Amino acid sequence: MTFAMEVESITPIGGMGKGERVLGGGVEAVLFEHEGKGCLTHFWFGGAFDGEERTRIRYYVDGEETPSIDMELYLGHGIGFNDKHSPWATKFVGKIGQRNGVHNNYRIPFGKSVRVTAQLGEGVGGNPQIWWIIRGIENGRVSLGGIELPETARLKLHRLEDYEAEPLEEFDMCNVEGSGALFKVMIAAESSSLTYLESCIRAYLGNENDPLLVSSGLEDYFLGTYYFNTGMFHADMAGLTHFDQQNNRFSAYRFHDEDPLIFQNGLRLTNRCGETEHGTMEGAAYLNPQMTRYTTYVWVYEW
Repeated sequence: MTFAMEVESITPIGGMGKGERVLGGGVEAVLFEHEGKGCLTHFWFGGAFDGEERTRIRYYVDGEETPSIDMELYLGHGIGFNDKHSPWATKFVGKIGQRNGVHNNYRIPFGKSVRVTAQLGEGVGGNPQIWWIIRGIENGRVSLGGIELPETARLKLHRLEDYEAEPLEEFDMCNVEGSGALFKVMIAAESSSLTYLESCIRAYLGNENDPLLVSSGLEDYFLGTYYFNTGMFHADMAGLTHFDQQNNRFSAYRFHDEDPLIFQNGLRLTNRCGETEHGTMEGAAYLNPQMTRYTTYVWVYEW
């Protein structure tokens, strides 16, 4: 098949809602659904109501009963602690509105069908107005870092919520079988000290017991340095979306598009609550890390 024929086979799809009241009574409302093969390419959500940041957005791919993507609105866009900072936008994600107006350009492939829903967060009442835009293409494929992914690749979200880790504890953020590619990592954390930022991200590939060390520190993984001493930033590869030095908490995102991490035969991605001085598994804790509470979202293309 020639390139021209491939382009001619691509058809745009999409839908929108304008000030709709479809979330009353806590129902899970369908925002968009489509039969066929393709790839969603854009999502935008608007609305100004208390608790909007906790709205649950779900993607049901190829008829699945349990959604492979189930996210809180802000956390799914890399924003922790209900941070309202705006406007900002990058290649993949952004927040333009003061209360809302979050968007992403995640490529979400499907082979038979896709259904996108929204539901008010737990404890959020009323029937607020919401706006949304969802776009995509039929017969589209996903590439990452210039590498075209297999047609069977599916984007899945792995969540760890409100996990309390002891000092020097290493914990899984995801543990995936088969082959795939890491797409995005979001971490939100809080403690009585910022020394948990000394931790290194580790990727255990296949059956390897020795990890690939992905960072020299947690803020380094998100492209910061010296405990984010220059403050919040938003870039294509990584960004710091919340930083509260008084309460020792932060949230940040990191994309692995231009920095691909592709794996065969499984991936276990871990974080550690603090670190030893040189990132070894044995030895004393460096700078006395304290118990830390983490929420992590790890997005992986799997096939």
